[in-house]
Amino acid sequence: MLNAANQILTFLTILAQVIFAAGLVYWLFFRPRPDSAIGQWLSRQGIVLAFWISLAAVLGSLFYSEIAGFKPCELCWYQRIFMYPQVILLGIAWLKKEAAIIRYSLTLAALGATFSLYHNYISLGGQPLTACATFTTVGVSCLQRYVFEFGYITIPLMALTAFALIILILGAQKILIKKN
Repeated sequence: MLNAANQILTFLTILAQVIFAAGLVYWLFFRPRPDSAIGQWLSRQGIVLAFWISLAAVLGSLFYSEIAGFKPCELCWYQRIFMYPQVILLGIAWLKKEAAIIRYSLTLAALGATFSLYHNYISLGGQPLTACATFTTVGVSCLQRYVFEFGYITIPLMALTAFALIILILGAQKILIKKN
């Protein structure tokens, strides 16, 4: 079961990274207009996409901690603080068709991405910014690797990928809605 879940979550991470890269290139070089097909679709579906990304991230983290038995480290907990509310906020925004939530969701995603970036930095051997190199206040080192697929995909990278894709999608949706 763990191998199957790792394969699914790894595939989703790589898919999200490809979508992020393509979306970033498209945004930087082609600047979708609000009246284009992509601009109109993203204006209507951005919150829905961000909801599904956040739901996958939450379910993945719950699988790893509650089913696989991987204890989350302190930095993982901080990332969860910024991802878990996304499911509720974006779900309500989707149901009510309310785009005003975007700025709050972007704030949560940016803060979560900051913790994810730092977690990835120290897990790849970077110099910790604090005296406690291993962040063991919750009993698990932040340097503990439970997943290492394709030589680079770890749980912190999965979280960073989800945060980055949410930021890209909702940021683009916010800009496109303002232009309308």
